Amino acid sequence: MTTAVTAPERAGSAPDGTPVHRWVLERAGTRVAVLDYGGILQSVEVPDRDGVRADVVLGFGDVAGYVDCPSPYFGALIGRYANRIAGGAFTLDGRTYRLPRNNGTNCLHGGERGFDKRVWDAEPAADGHGVRLSLVSPDGEEGFPGRLAVSATYALDAAGALRIEYRAVTDAPTVVNLTNHSYWNLGGAGSGRAGGHRLRIAAGHVTPLDGDSVPTGPPAPVAGTRFDFREPREVGSGYDHNFVLDQGTSGAPGASVAAELYDPVSGRVLTVTTTEPGIQLYTGDAFDAGPFGPCEGIALETQHFPDSPNRPDFPSTVLRPGEEFRSVTTYGFGTADDRA
Repeated sequence: MTTAVTAPERAGSAPDGTPVHRWVLERAGTRVAVLDYGGILQSVEVPDRDGVRADVVLGFGDVAGYVDCPSPYFGALIGRYANRIAGGAFTLDGRTYRLPRNNGTNCLHGGERGFDKRVWDAEPAADGHGVRLSLVSPDGEEGFPGRLAVSATYALDAAGALRIEYRAVTDAPTVVNLTNHSYWNLGGAGSGRAGGHRLRIAAGHVTPLDGDSVPTGPPAPVAGTRFDFREPREVGSGYDHNFVLDQGTSGAPGASVAAELYDPVSGRVLTVTTTEPGIQLYTGDAFDAGPFGPCEGIALETQHFPDSPNRPDFPSTVLRPGEEFRSVTTYGFGTADDRA
């Protein structure tokens, strides 16, 4: 089946009145809706083991739901810097940059008005299989240096997997860390808590955190701790942590399987493949957003590590003129009758 990329339809307005549009992609049994507001992955519909389709990401029916939501970032494209930068500041090439402190004393997910609150330019992807979003973040926006030109292409492959490719270039040294912040519930959005899903993460280490969710030291082994998801087990709750993917420590090029999520009730399986060195597991314990309560969705955010701009021992997030930031994450969908 050829990918169907539906002509964009009006989906509401941003807070400043800018029109927002929805793009719908469909291929091989997967149907995806993307908003140009915030690069939001609004819905992902896939079949269960009996062929019954359901939306497996938490979201809202219109733009107002995202704007008014007290728990932000549902399905959004996060930048310029996903996760936290400690103290809302970092030093690059001897100069210190001050950022908004929108998470206690830290800068979280790009500041007060990150990429999740912008209306992106949108057009069909060049190969006809998806939608390409783009924007320009001016020098000094939210305190970050450099004029950053960013694109994110959402596309479905022949197997119905969703591929997100991020690219960025800058005219001055800066830091970049991009991700998607979808909450997954393979039983279907609104079906209840997702803590009974079984999760495997290809990570032998996790970054230890302080009370402000900032790394306190080098990655620690997961063996013998509650962070050991190297073999599938129930997710449970109480997680908002960065896992150091084995590919990140091995230095192997290209994308590798980072995580696999399985819902025993529906039989749906989500496989996350990425070129990134880390993945943030967040079980949504604290949010209370309209129809969704705590732990109803599981975020698996592929990214670089939190506070990397202040941690030279972590993989670098620095981007310089003449370089291109490129990151690819793929979400594959399938079913299984039973899994250990």
